[in-house]
Amino acid sequence: MKLSTVSILVTTFVLAGCVQDTATRNVQGTETLSSPRILTMGDSMMAAHRLSGRAISHNLSDQLNEPIKDTSVVGARLAYSLPVSGALGMNIGQQYRDGTWDWVVLNGGGNDLWFGCGCNVCDRKMDSLISKDGTTGKIPSLVSKLRSSGAQVLWVGYLRSPGLDSPIESCQDEGNELEARISNLAKSVHGMHYLSNANLVPHGDRTFHGLDMIHPSLKGSKEIASRAANYIRKVDRTR
Repeated sequence: MKLSTVSILVTTFVLAGCVQDTATRNVQGTETLSSPRILTMGDSMMAAHRLSGRAISHNLSDQLNEPIKDTSVVGARLAYSLPVSGALGMNIGQQYRDGTWDWVVLNGGGNDLWFGCGCNVCDRKMDSLISKDGTTGKIPSLVSKLRSSGAQVLWVGYLRSPGLDSPIESCQDEGNELEARISNLAKSVHGMHYLSNANLVPHGDRTFHGLDMIHPSLKGSKEIASRAANYIRKVDRTR
């Protein structure tokens, strides 16, 4: 796919999804005044299908039968320096809102690698997100901030390309390395959890991705939410 086509797709998603502080909802989809205990943050994987009420946060709300606060934004990055749009959520770290959260569920890093280094010669960009030993970078700093609030942190991994006409097929190695580092970080930080989706998409199966073969389809969003809900239930039972 040509870069101009990719840019049009991204711009379209940003215009459709750059909204903040989605109202909490109950399983019927109506606004509720109860305080949610779960905050979702991240990029287009989390925010896709928000306008239709079928984003990951909506499905997570349905699965857990409780309200969810969603501040994810399409196109968001972990390293984003513009102040105004960063404050509006293009900077994933600035999507955080004060609250008595039991869980913060988030993702990120894909846009940093794709737009920041084209998923090619990304060593410096990767290290700026998370060093090989997991001690420095945007991700460890953000996790430390979230954990200091007392919340459990669930980092959700990306869908993998099914190997069919995906513009991000070349990002596979970088994505695997990024998530390997995040997984190792989760093992060393009490209260941080990593949920991989690397095995969710069967090779050749297009149904988990949207037409652009980048963002999750309705099915993909629902399946990711189901995995996250099961993980949260399991940890909640043991706490």
